[in-house]
Amino acid sequence: MAFTSELWRSIEPIYAAILRHPFLRGLTDGSLPRESFRFYAVQDALYLREFARALSLAGARAPEDDWIIMFNEHAAGALKVERALHEGFFRDFGLTPADVRRDPWRRRTSPTRATSWRSPTAARFTRPWPRCCPATGSTGRSARRSSAPGPPTPSTSAGSAPTPPEEFGAVVRAVLAATDRVAERLTPSERDAMRGHFLATSRYEWMFWDMGLRREAWPGW
Repeated sequence: MAFTSELWRSIEPIYAAILRHPFLRGLTDGSLPRESFRFYAVQDALYLREFARALSLAGARAPEDDWIIMFNEHAAGALKVERALHEGFFRDFGLTPADVRRDPWRRRTSPTRATSWRSPTAARFTRPWPRCCPATGSTGRSARRSSAPGPPTPSTSAGSAPTPPEEFGAVVRAVLAATDRVAERLTPSERDAMRGHFLATSRYEWMFWDMGLRREAWPGW
């Protein structure tokens, strides 16, 4: 069994809990409060900048030329494609990109988001993975099937966006293939460390939806 298949099997209970989360259910049936989605969209935009940086760092350390290209193209796509989607929502909310990025550490970035993007670079592919793997299902497809009314419209929400273009899926599958090749060269203890990082970031994925629902904030002090 491929190493990434082992990783996926290890988080099946967490992924099932993600699919059951009230945020995603509300996104699917249109009952999610508009303010919760607004909060989520801002957090996701802040996250994407750090995710792109992480991908670029992975490219800088990649041992093969094709991997350097892959990681850097994925970094560019994370900013260009998904940022455009977010900025469409921000117009609806009366926010400009400058509003979103202004003073993020004091006012905008939630504790969960601030902590999760600091996790090891090798473990930061938890979020894109379910969006492009038909065998495991995806929150994007489940939300897209809903035609329920309510703010925001599930079919256009950033967190459960329509199934990504094939090129996005191809990039993520290439990352998984690279991960399998790297894992073949590692010691058992190093692979165990990768499993631990992946488990932790999968838990952060659940926490990300949860902080969106609760509109998590830093303590007042």
